[in-house]
Amino acid sequence: MTRFSELMSGQTLLPIIQAQSPKQGVQIARAMADAGITLVEVVLRTSASLAALTAIKQEVPQLIVGAGTVIDARILNQALEAGSDFIVTPAVSAALLAELASCKVPVLPGVSNTGEILLAYEHGYAELKLFPASLSGGAAFLRAMSSVFQSIRFCPTGGVNQQNMQDFLSLSNVFAVGGTWVAAAEWVEQGNWQAITAACQQALTRP
Repeated sequence: MTRFSELMSGQTLLPIIQAQSPKQGVQIARAMADAGITLVEVVLRTSASLAALTAIKQEVPQLIVGAGTVIDARILNQALEAGSDFIVTPAVSAALLAELASCKVPVLPGVSNTGEILLAYEHGYAELKLFPASLSGGAAFLRAMSSVFQSIRFCPTGGVNQQNMQDFLSLSNVFAVGGTWVAAAEWVEQGNWQAITAACQQALTRP
């Protein structure tokens, strides 16, 4: 099975798309692709999310497109039927991890504490999402985890932004950061796609 980080091919930003319509999702994705983004996560938080994921796959075929906010078998199956290239969860449970065991695409399970990290590790995962990162100890927590879970790498998401992303990316056990700041709600509402492109470019050209 391909690791999630291998899909990212060195991209250290996991940009998150929350779309109210398939058209809006495609516009956000195009703006991100214009910045050089090759992989995006569509969070399944609106009624249009699944259709948006499929539309992005069709209209912006150069992008790798995955589904986030997968919390049970029903949503997992819907995401896979929509064509998701990878799966991201906000949390883990024994039941959800059992469902994910047969998943044919890369999975990035979400964790928020040491118990969940261990649970995911016991199910064979060495790459995890820390969520919500800012409320789960942030960079200091991940720094502490580097000596305890030495083979596990993280993609912190939730409260990560342009100002603090380097605090996370400077850690040896962080391979990427995820966030919505590169597609701020007001930019989406205003149709300010250039702002999204610029924010993604800035995040990709970090010092």
